[in-house]
Amino acid sequence: MKLCDLHTHSTFSDGTYTPEEIIDLAVKTGLGAVALTDHNTVSGLESFISYAKDKTVSAVPGLEISTDYNGIEFHILGLFITPNMFAQINDYLKTASDRKEKSNILLVERLNDNGYKIDYEKIKKSSPSGKINRANIAAELCSLGYVESVKEAFSTILSPGYGFYEQPERLSALDTTAFLKSIGSVPVWAHPLISTERSICVEFLPAAKDRGLAGIETVYSLYSEADSEFAKRMCAKYGLIESGGSDFHGDIKPDISLGSGKGNLEIPFTFYEKLAVISKM
Repeated sequence: MKLCDLHTHSTFSDGTYTPEEIIDLAVKTGLGAVALTDHNTVSGLESFISYAKDKTVSAVPGLEISTDYNGIEFHILGLFITPNMFAQINDYLKTASDRKEKSNILLVERLNDNGYKIDYEKIKKSSPSGKINRANIAAELCSLGYVESVKEAFSTILSPGYGFYEQPERLSALDTTAFLKSIGSVPVWAHPLISTERSICVEFLPAAKDRGLAGIETVYSLYSEADSEFAKRMCAKYGLIESGGSDFHGDIKPDISLGSGKGNLEIPFTFYEKLAVISKM
């Protein structure tokens, strides 16, 4: 069966593979299509698109935007982004980006004041886009020996309950969905069942469909079989298209492989084909 992977991250956010390396790995893995969906940035898409032109894999330019729905963090993917959308997306993200930068600076200042000596400018320089998130800070804490893993950093030092991190105000999930639809992108709700109660999913989906939501991830590295089945039922109920992704980050999540997730992920190429049709409508 021909497969795809519609959710990955590169060095332009918190992944460890360049956009070009993701394309090469997708070709090596035999995928029919791969999407680059870095967090809150389109900075890596130009090279992603250009490098894929003569390759055997179809490149899907995208991004993953952190949003809010009634105090819950939702991640909305925008797939099939074209270069003419870049400026509009950057303008839309500017307010959230500024808030995130202030949150990052405050976090690092508090860490330094409490004995965790990390250099914010050094971390920023490690990202080609110059934009970072907690995962980048977690990776630095890990490299300096303060924690043994990124996962440990998130569950301890960088968790909101620890007192150092303050979550910046996020963009609206419904407004973001409508925005992505308005510029011709294909909005997909990423991994809704990882941290969201099913009752909230049922509440959100009709409103999101009305604002232009095209699909939800029904296949994902961390889903249980029950999660996938529930997501499939929601797609059928609300007339949405199934999507799926590994959420590949490279070495920062070594147990998740491109295309296959934790080893048993299979994302049908038909997911890509159906979403591609929507992008042309």
